[in-house]
Amino acid sequence: MAIGPRPVLEDVARLAGVSLGSASRALSVPELVKPATLERVNRAVEQLGYVRNGSARALASRRTMTIAAIYPSLDNPIFAVSIQSLQQTLWDLGYQLLVASHDYRPEREVGLLRSFVERGVDAVVLVGTDHDDAVFELLSQYKIPYVLTWSVDTSSQRPCVGFSYFDAAFKMAQAVIEYGHTEIALCPGQSYRNERVRARILGTQAALESAGLKLRPEWIIEQPFTFEGGRSAVRQVLGGVQRPTVLICGNDLIAIGAMAECREQNIYVPVELSITGSDDIELANMVDPPLTTVHVPKVEIGSFAAHRVVSLIEGATALEVSPLSTRVVIRGSLRKVT
Repeated sequence: MAIGPRPVLEDVARLAGVSLGSASRALSVPELVKPATLERVNRAVEQLGYVRNGSARALASRRTMTIAAIYPSLDNPIFAVSIQSLQQTLWDLGYQLLVASHDYRPEREVGLLRSFVERGVDAVVLVGTDHDDAVFELLSQYKIPYVLTWSVDTSSQRPCVGFSYFDAAFKMAQAVIEYGHTEIALCPGQSYRNERVRARILGTQAALESAGLKLRPEWIIEQPFTFEGGRSAVRQVLGGVQRPTVLICGNDLIAIGAMAECREQNIYVPVELSITGSDDIELANMVDPPLTTVHVPKVEIGSFAAHRVVSLIEGATALEVSPLSTRVVIRGSLRKVT
């Protein structure tokens, strides 16, 4: 079957019975067009199979209407939720999202960023505040707006959307102490090039010190943000001369892996070892016992980052850094020590 010529905007206007300007406005700023006109134009678009010429729009506006996001991992459910929120909000704002992951290898980030710059993205969303100088130099060189997400640095002038990992860790450690625990171990993740993990450690230490306790160096167990990382942490805890009564984990994946290892080792959670996580992923309330964790604003981070980065593209400059809130969710994996 022969394929006809690609429909153009003039064809849409002709079929809809409106002027070329009205058809253009209906597709670009529909909120400014009368409902009846908008309906006729949309009907014509559907009948003709018309697709807007993105390259022409990009040339006219000097924008590609695409935004890049680079994440540490695409395996972590918490990032998946945030990416979905980011993508949906950007779509609603007329932008498309390109996503890449450096798999917790920060040295890969510059290469990924360079490839996105070559594609002509309008802006970039990054995770965390700890990045190579080359990342910021590249963004500055090409005058590309960016937003740092998840971790908030109130002392920096860089645009951020996220929460305080220090405060979140402090709250969890405080809750653990209020439940009577004094022998506390921490598996925060891996601190190399990750300011979020370093803030977790500092927040936990601060909470313990405020209660007259100390976080033992040998009970700060750095492991990957994976189920296996949690298993390894438990094996290390159980192999020590003295055991803690609680293991605070840097995310829910570590915590759930730790619980799985406890089952294999016949360690009853929470009677013999309490375990807590962070992030409050959907699975946290489905494991047995349900996981005590920190609820973080993963959906809000995605949507707020989208609005923030688009406002930067459109020329906004005054950007207030205001941390989002977190809260401890107490469930069955944490017991009271009497």
